[in-house]
Amino acid sequence: LAQARIQPPGGSVPPQSVSWTFIAMQRLQTLVRHVRPATQDGTSPLHAAPTASMSSTERSDDDVVICSALRTPIAKARRGGFKDTPCEDMLAPLFKATVERTKVDPKLIGDIQIGNVSQPGAGATTSRMSQFLGGLPFDIPLSTVNRQCSSGLQAVANIASNIKAGVIDIGLAGGVESMTMYGMADSIDLNKFSTHIVDNELAAACLTPMGITSENVAAKYGISRETQDTLAAASHAKALAAQKAGLFQDEIVPVTTKVKDAKGVATDITVSVDEGPRAGTTVQSLGGLKPAFKAGGSTTAGNASQVSDGASLVLLARRSVAQKLGLPIIGRFRSYAVVGVDPLLMGIGPAVAIPAALSKANLSVNDVDIFEINEAFASQATMTVEHLKIPMDKVNPKGGAIALGHPLGCTGSRQIATLLPELKRTGKKLGVVSMCIGTGMGAAGVIESEQ
Repeated sequence: LAQARIQPPGGSVPPQSVSWTFIAMQRLQTLVRHVRPATQDGTSPLHAAPTASMSSTERSDDDVVICSALRTPIAKARRGGFKDTPCEDMLAPLFKATVERTKVDPKLIGDIQIGNVSQPGAGATTSRMSQFLGGLPFDIPLSTVNRQCSSGLQAVANIASNIKAGVIDIGLAGGVESMTMYGMADSIDLNKFSTHIVDNELAAACLTPMGITSENVAAKYGISRETQDTLAAASHAKALAAQKAGLFQDEIVPVTTKVKDAKGVATDITVSVDEGPRAGTTVQSLGGLKPAFKAGGSTTAGNASQVSDGASLVLLARRSVAQKLGLPIIGRFRSYAVVGVDPLLMGIGPAVAIPAALSKANLSVNDVDIFEINEAFASQATMTVEHLKIPMDKVNPKGGAIALGHPLGCTGSRQIATLLPELKRTGKKLGVVSMCIGTGMGAAGVIESEQ
C-alpha cells in the first residue's frame, strides 16, 4: 500500500518519496504493535495496546523526546533587570545556549514556534528577528502562537505534534513576554469589538477581569483569604530555599543586557537570578494587604502572580533521530490536553485539563511525582489542588508564579525547564505542567524524565 501510494509512473522514485516511504513504514510498524500472534487457546490475535497522544506508554523510536529546556531569569516588570530589554534580546541568548549545550546542527531544526500574548501578532516578526540574533540560519521557519497563559506550553505541544505526525524530526518551542513593554490590555480597544457581545453572556464573560474570576473561584469553592495567603507564603519560602540551594542553576541562562536609570543613562548588567522571591513573606504580612480587585474580596497583590519579563526555550526531537545524532535525551513528552471551562471561572482550567492529559497517557494523579501548577492566583491553584486531592508536597517544590513571576507567553515552557532538573535531582520520573487560561480554558502536559 505504501509503495502504491508513492510510486510514480515509469517506475522512478523521486527524492521526496523517500521520506514518504519512511513515514509509511513508521505508521505500519505502529499498527503492527497493536497486533499480536494468535494464542494456542484461540483467543483474539488483536491486542489493544495502550496509546498516548505524544509518546507511547513504553519507550519507542517514535517518542517525542526533550533534548534541552532552558530559560532566562524572571525579572520584575517595569522595575527589574529586563525593564529595558526587548523580547528579542531575551530570546536570542536561549537560541545560542541551546545550540551550544546540545550540539544540535541548526540546519536540521525543522521548525520553531514561540508563544507570546501581548505583542502585536504574538511577536511573529520580533521572534523571527531573535532567531537571527541568536545565530540560527534563515532556513529554519518560525511561527508564533497566542493561547494566552498557556502559549509557551502550546508551542511545545504544537512542535511535538509536528514531530509525531512526521512533518519534522527536530523542533524548537518556547515563549517570551515583556510585560514591561507590552501591557496585558494594550491591544484591547473595546471600540473595535462587536456590539453583539453584550447580548451573549458567554461572550461578555470573556471581558471579565482576571482578578474578578479569581474572586469568583474563591467564592464558589469556599477558599478563604487565609488559605490563599498560606499558599502564597509557601511559594516564596520554597523559591527562596531553592535559590539558596542553587536548584535553578541548570535551567537558567544568564543574560547580559542594559538597564537605564531615571535619567536614561544605561548601565551594563547581567541578570542571573529570579527577582521575584521575597524574604520575610509570611501569612501575617500578606494578611495586611488590601483586596486588589473587589471590595471585601480575598485576592490581593500578594496572593496573585507577579507581573514579569522572561523567556524560555525547549528543544524536541523524534527519539530515533535524537539517538542517531547523539543529542542528549532528558525526558519525553507523554501527552497534552487543552480544555474549555466557564469564562467566569477561568481559574479552574487545570482541574479539568490535568485529568484529561493524564488519561491520554494512561496515568492517574497518584502516578505523578511533581506538579508544576501555575499560580496565576492562589485561589485557583488551591482549587485545583483540593479538587484533584494532590498532596501539597508534590506541588511547585521550587515555588510557583506568586514568587517567581508569570511572564504570560513564557510560563508554559518555563515550567518544563523548572520541572526536569527537579525530577533529576530527586530521582523521580513523572511530572505535570498546567495552567489556567484567560477566557475560560485550561492546559496540561505530562512529562517523563529520562535522566
